[in-house]
Amino acid sequence: MKKRILWALAGLNVLLVMTLAGRLSSDNTALAQGVKRPADYIMIPGEVGGGSSAVVYMIDTSNSILGAMTYDDPQKQLNTMAPIDLARVFDSGAPGTPRGPAVAPGTRAPGR
Repeated sequence: MKKRILWALAGLNVLLVMTLAGRLSSDNTALAQGVKRPADYIMIPGEVGGGSSAVVYMIDTSNSILGAMTYDDPQKQLNTMAPIDLARVFDSGAPGTPRGPAVAPGTRAPGR
């Protein structure tokens, strides 16, 4: 009986020494920096013109994406809008806005 307890304690000590050696020999790196964090969202309630349902606009501020959802009560269905890339929208400018340098009235644009 005493031999069995002695061998069990010796095996436990070997296991503890192996665990300690494993902890001391491995690199202690921060793994959280490589993990992409969840996006931040802004949710804005709104109303649909000419309809009885409301809409929720969702902006993903981390990825610059706009989406919308509305609930259709008679059909018991959640309708979603295809996401829009806001970075592309804001880079293109307002519709009808001329591109290039501003030219004062009565003057010619450079190179013309």
